[in-house]
Amino acid sequence: MLVAFIWGTNFVIIRYGLDELQPFTLAALRFGFVAVPLVFILPRPKTSWVNLASYGLLIGCGQFGLLFWAMQANISPGLASLIIQMQVFFTILLAVAMFAETIRLGQILALGVCFIGLILIVVNIDAQTTLTGVVVVLIAAASWAGGNLVVKRVGSVDILAFLAWSSLFSVPPLAALAWYWEGSDAVVHSIMNTSWRGWAVVLWQSIGNTLIGYGLWNFLLARYSSAVVTPWALLVPVFGMSASALVLSEPMPWWKLLAAALICAGLVLNMLSLSGRIPSAEK
Repeated sequence: MLVAFIWGTNFVIIRYGLDELQPFTLAALRFGFVAVPLVFILPRPKTSWVNLASYGLLIGCGQFGLLFWAMQANISPGLASLIIQMQVFFTILLAVAMFAETIRLGQILALGVCFIGLILIVVNIDAQTTLTGVVVVLIAAASWAGGNLVVKRVGSVDILAFLAWSSLFSVPPLAALAWYWEGSDAVVHSIMNTSWRGWAVVLWQSIGNTLIGYGLWNFLLARYSSAVVTPWALLVPVFGMSASALVLSEPMPWWKLLAAALICAGLVLNMLSLSGRIPSAEK
């Protein structure tokens, strides 16, 4: 619940950051402050360089680089918080295929209900959202799912050290994208002229959202099955859409509310399935 609250409300904070910093610059700064100074304090976690690089690229570039880019002008914060939860479907299905995790009949029903809610977003694209934005956020969701599977493969390690050392592989490609996409002059100008609020956003991205949020998330993923943990992220858009409506005055028409209600219903079905009240099925 804490992770869902941190991640959900973070979409509003990201929106404030993008008012002052370009998307790839914001992402590079975020992971740069995660890596430094922690890599000089924490020893490298007991895992391979391949795992560190894979996680850094998938989460740093694939998830947040693309998410920030989409949120700059192609999707509203509330809808971004909802669509990114397609990672639940990607994670569970990939875990079934790659790690032979079981999936229950109730979980299949739950994912189906949630999928209907997400479909409502696609068919009701409004002026604040483009099809490009939806597609890019879906790619970001798939990257998040890939990062989840890397965590499953790594197993039990020092989570803070893992986040810090993997961030070393996020910064160079994000910086390169910022230089290529945004231009070196624009990057330097935005960094030099960012207000205290912009830097507060960067620090919260590094400390609150990454070290606390992903630290707790990866701690859970390393100890429980993906099907148990990932559906809780479906609460993220509930917090995200609520915060966006309250703080940014994002419109909340009936279809957005129905989509959020369907996602909550899917989460309840998933929990009932895991408690044994809905029978299991073979993969």
